[in-house]
Amino acid sequence: MGFAGLSIGHILVVLLVVILVFGTKKLGNIGSDLGAAIKGFRKAMASPDDVADDAASHAAPATPRAESNSATPK
Repeated sequence: MGFAGLSIGHILVVLLVVILVFGTKKLGNIGSDLGAAIKGFRKAMASPDDVADDAASHAAPATPRAESNSATPK
């Protein structure tokens, strides 16, 4: 017995039909899209500390701002 009550022969027939319907290029694109989606999901599920640390490391350095109450010539 194989996966979920299916034999190896049944699984191979199903895979053959899927390849015939979608083609190998389309299956490759589906695989890469699925990988990118999983990577994005894992990134979204990261803890807030990890996201804050990552954002802080990519942030531009702060520049000092001129104070609005500074002495200006009249």
